[in-house]
Amino acid sequence: MPDLKEISPTMADKEPLHPQIADAVQQTPAAGDTPPEVDAARAAGQERVPDVDKREPQLGLVQDVTAVTDVGEVPVRIYADDATAGRYGVIVYVHGGAFFSGSVDTHDHVARALAKETGKKVISVDYSLAPEARFPTAIEQIFGVLKWIVQHDVELKWDEEVLALAGDAAGANLVAAVTFVAKDSHFRRITHQILYYPAVDLDFDEERYDSLKENAEGYGLETKELAAATSFYVKNGADPADPLVSPIKRKDLRGLPTALVITAGYDPLRDEGIAYAQRLSEAGVDVTHVRFESANHGFVAQFSWIDEFYDVFRTTAKFLRRKA
Repeated sequence: MPDLKEISPTMADKEPLHPQIADAVQQTPAAGDTPPEVDAARAAGQERVPDVDKREPQLGLVQDVTAVTDVGEVPVRIYADDATAGRYGVIVYVHGGAFFSGSVDTHDHVARALAKETGKKVISVDYSLAPEARFPTAIEQIFGVLKWIVQHDVELKWDEEVLALAGDAAGANLVAAVTFVAKDSHFRRITHQILYYPAVDLDFDEERYDSLKENAEGYGLETKELAAATSFYVKNGADPADPLVSPIKRKDLRGLPTALVITAGYDPLRDEGIAYAQRLSEAGVDVTHVRFESANHGFVAQFSWIDEFYDVFRTTAKFLRRKA
C-alpha cells in the first residue's frame, strides 16, 4: 500500500480520469450552488436500486432487523457471505449522501461487496437523515447500534475480535465523529475505522485545500455544490466549527482506532482526507492511506463495477486482517 507521506502528484503527472468515469461525468447535468430538492434527490437514488433478486454479489445472509438502542429503534440490514459461520468479525457500515440522502438500499451493493470480500458480517445502519433529523441524531443512532452489537454478541455471533466502522463521504464523516464519541465515552470496542473519501471539514473555503480548486468542476461532485448539499445538516444544528461536524478540527486525535483512509485523485475532498490521515498518524494512530488516482468522489458506490475500483474492497479486507 502507498506510503502515507507520499507526495500528491502535480496535475501534469496525474493519471487521467478513468475513461468510463469521464463518459459518465459528461452525461451528468451541471452542478448548481443552490440546495437540491430533497424528495427528488432521494427518489432519483431509489430509482437506481435494482430489484432484490438482481442485487450483486449474492450472499448467504441478507436480513432486515431493528436494533433497539438506548436512543430508540434503528433499522439495520445485516449481511454475511457465509450464513453458516459460527462467529463473525463485524463491520458497521454508514452510507454517504451529504447527510440528506442515501439509504441501506442505495448502498446495498457496497455492503454486499464488503461482506463478500472481507468475510465479515456487515451491519448497515439506516440512520435518520437531515433535514428531518437534527444533529447529532445520526451520530447517536450509529453509536447506539455499536452498543447494541456488544450487548447482543451471542445472537449476532460476533467474534469479539473485530468491530470496524466504515463509511463513505458523509458516512465517513459520521464514522469519524462516532469514534470521538466512543473514545470520550470510554467505549473501547471499535477496532478499525475505514474512511472512503471522507468529508471531514465542512468549512468549504477554497483556500483551505488545493483539491477544492484543482478538482472544482468537471469530475462529478463540484466544489460549488458542497455547501448547498450539506446545508440541510448545517441548518439543523451541525456547526462546521464543531469537531463532531468537521472531525479534522478535533485537537486531540490520540487513541483512536486503526484507520484506513481512501482518497480519490479527482475529488474536491481529496486533500482534506489526506490531511486527516496525516493528523491521525501524527497523533500516533496506525494509519494506511491509499489514493485511487484515476477515480472521482463517490467511486466506491458508483463505479465499483470497474474491477480496478472494486479493488477497494480487497484493500479493505487486507487492512482488516491486520491486528488492531
